[in-house]
Amino acid sequence: MLEVKDLVVYYDSALVLDGVNLKVANKEFVGVVGPNGAGKTTLLKAISGLIREVPPGSRERPRMLGTISFEGKRIDKLKAHRIVKKGVVLCPERRRPFSELTARENLELGAYLRKDKDGMKKDFELIYQMFPVLKERGGQMAGTLSGGEQQMLAIARSIMSKPKLLLIDEPSLGLAPMLKDKVFDSIREIRRLGLTILLVEQDVRATFELADRVYVLAHGRIAAQGSPKELMKDSDVREIYLGV
Repeated sequence: MLEVKDLVVYYDSALVLDGVNLKVANKEFVGVVGPNGAGKTTLLKAISGLIREVPPGSRERPRMLGTISFEGKRIDKLKAHRIVKKGVVLCPERRRPFSELTARENLELGAYLRKDKDGMKKDFELIYQMFPVLKERGGQMAGTLSGGEQQMLAIARSIMSKPKLLLIDEPSLGLAPMLKDKVFDSIREIRRLGLTILLVEQDVRATFELADRVYVLAHGRIAAQGSPKELMKDSDVREIYLGV
């Protein structure tokens, strides 16, 4: 479904991603783990069209090389909204709700590009079953929700976009352990819907429990890849890259 080939991203002269290759199959759950500064968020931004190729020498702008294909067609030259139309949806780092809109309005904006009113109604019902607190908080300003509630809102808003491939960036960032567990439980529920998921996360143990396959990203490169069981058998990978 998704194929990233030889992806290189510079921020001015700083090399952030250095020849990254990655694949995600239909209905597969793939995790990307690695330390801060490894380039994990940059990878998801590149896939979702938030980093586009610009001429060398452009000031304060990233440069991107390589190819990104979705369902066999290149998307790396497309604008972000066209990538969303194709079914690639990003649930961003740090939640990023529309703070001065209600929780309900945030969900409606997630469905902005959709025309299927009956399908939207069913998805609202599904989301309220998965996240009852969002129904309770429907009229509340999103900026006043707790961190955990905002993360649930961010995930639910992404689902309202009707993704074929859901990109989730650091969903546990800044959350207390109990709230992290609730968020990961919700991601398990989403997986049962049959969605294809690419998860970027620093919590190695949680990622290994969820994912079919995992890529380890370090210093802008793929340092290792395989099933969680395979990676845990490699003592060097465990000690050097995973810290477990």
